Amino acid sequence: MRFSLWIGMVILMFISCQSDQKETQPTSSTQPEQHEYAIAIHGGAGYMKPGMFSDSLEKAYKAKLKEAVTHGNQRLADGETAVTAVKETLMILEDSPLFNAGKGAVFTHEETNELDASIMDGKTLNAGAVAGVKHVKNPISLAEQVMLNSKHVMLSGKGAEQFAEQQNIEMKDADYFFTEKRFQSLQNAKSADKEQASLLSEDHKFGTVGCVALDQKGHLAAGTSTGGMTNKKFGRIGDSPIIGAGSYANDKTCAVSSTGHGEYFIRGVVAYDISAMMEYRSLDLADATQKVIQEKLKELGGDGGVVALDHYGDVSFEFNTSGMFRAYANDQDELEVGIYQNNNPGDQ
Repeated sequence: MRFSLWIGMVILMFISCQSDQKETQPTSSTQPEQHEYAIAIHGGAGYMKPGMFSDSLEKAYKAKLKEAVTHGNQRLADGETAVTAVKETLMILEDSPLFNAGKGAVFTHEETNELDASIMDGKTLNAGAVAGVKHVKNPISLAEQVMLNSKHVMLSGKGAEQFAEQQNIEMKDADYFFTEKRFQSLQNAKSADKEQASLLSEDHKFGTVGCVALDQKGHLAAGTSTGGMTNKKFGRIGDSPIIGAGSYANDKTCAVSSTGHGEYFIRGVVAYDISAMMEYRSLDLADATQKVIQEKLKELGGDGGVVALDHYGDVSFEFNTSGMFRAYANDQDELEVGIYQNNNPGDQ
C-alpha cells in the first residue's frame, strides 16, 4: 500500500515538472506578418550625435540612403532576386563618396585604397568575396562574379583583379578613388602617430556599407563592401569580406551585414553567430541580434552593429554605438531612414 502511494506521488511530481517546463518555454502568441519582400541597408555605425553634421550633409546622407534602398526595393517588387537587389543597392552606395566603400574608400598608410566586399545567397549558401583590390569600381559586383563564376569563395589582390578583367568588371585608375576628405583623415591619423586615431577621429563612422534582402520567392541574401580602416598597414583585411563575420545569409534564419571594428567581428563570427542563435536556440531576430551585439560583442571589446533581416521580412538594426546610417523598405510601402540611436530603426 505504501509502495503504491509512493509510486503515485512520483508520477504526480513528474507530471507537475513537465507542466512547469511547458509553461516556461517561450511561446509566440502571434505569428509575425509575412512580407512579400523587404530590404534594409546600413552605411556604417559609429559615435554620431545630432548636430555633428551640417544640415546639408545630413540631408545628403539620408537622400543617398533613401535612393539606394528605394532602388533595391523596386527591384524586389519587379520580381528580381535578393542577390541582385543586394548587389545593385550596394553599387549605388559604392559610387557615393559619402561612404567608406568604392569611390569614398579610406586610405591605407601607404596612401592607396584597398577595397573588400562579400555577398552570400541564403538559398544555396553559395558566397563570393574579394579583398585588397585597388582598381575595381564596384567590388560587390566582383564578389558576385566570384560566387557565380568561380570555384572559390574569396580572391584577393592582383589575382582578384585578373579575374575581374576576365569577367569584364569595370576597372578604374587609382585617382578615381581619391577624395580630399578621406586623404585628410589619413594625414590626421599619421600626425597623431596612433593606430587607434582613425577609430576615434570625428569623421570616422565605420562607413562600411551593407545590404540584406528578402525576395518574392522567400530567399534571403546579404552583402557588405568597405574600404577598410584609415591608416591600415601590412595589407590588413577586416571582417567585411569574411563570410560569417561581415556577411551571412541562410533562408532558414536570416541575412546579416556587419559594420564596426572588424577584428572583433571576425573573432566573434558575428554574422553567423546571429543565425546560429536563431537556429539552435530558437531566438527571434531581435533577441539574437541584441544578444550578439549588446552582450557578446561588447564582452570582446568590439564596437559596431549589424543590419539583419529574417525570412518574414522583419528587420533589426542593432548597434552598440550612438548611431548607424540605415534604411529599410518593404512591400507595404514602409520606408524608414535613420542615423542616430533614438527612434530606432528610423528617424526620418
